[in-house]
Amino acid sequence: MDKNVEWYQQNRVEKTIQNLQKNNMEGYFVQDEKELIEKIEELVKDGDTVSVGGSMTLFEAGVMEHLRSSRYNFLDRYKEGLTKDDIKNIYRKSFCTDTYFMSTNALTENGELFNIDGNGNRVAALIYGPDQVIIVAGINKIVADLEEAESRVKNCAAPINAKRLNKNTPCTKVGYCVDCHSDDRICSHYVVTRRQNLGNKGRIKVIIVNKELGY
Repeated sequence: MDKNVEWYQQNRVEKTIQNLQKNNMEGYFVQDEKELIEKIEELVKDGDTVSVGGSMTLFEAGVMEHLRSSRYNFLDRYKEGLTKDDIKNIYRKSFCTDTYFMSTNALTENGELFNIDGNGNRVAALIYGPDQVIIVAGINKIVADLEEAESRVKNCAAPINAKRLNKNTPCTKVGYCVDCHSDDRICSHYVVTRRQNLGNKGRIKVIIVNKELGY
């Protein structure tokens, strides 16, 4: 990476982490997948029950592979052979886990999380339930503010995810959000996490990885 770009990114990450802490969320910065897994091992105890929200970032960063080791009691929603009822039960059990892993659709420099969800199970677990939520995000997820966050998700993340999931929505044809009423729409729940109250201080932990991950 160009040194000037690296300087810019470093300052942006530092500002974001400082503001996460002001909002009673913890922030960490790691350079690569190896450091990421080491940080996860610091934060999650062996034998803990863990689960995940839908996320390409977790696959790309090697988190899914790590969770599938024998270290944890992993409620794996992607396990082969699961029925719809099996997956529904995993969604519900996820609210009682020690740690819930996910990414975020956007992370503002003001230390806010912006997420759009289809079923709502991912954002529901983010808001309440699991003892700890660990969010893994590439530097590409950092935006200036909530306005940029919504624009990024509508015009980048959501259309790409809809395409990945083979959804029959207008955005998979034109490449941007048209605020449709399609039955296949994945943008049903818009959730902004501005702050954790003192009783839940540090429950949400954001690990920023110094590379582009996910959509």
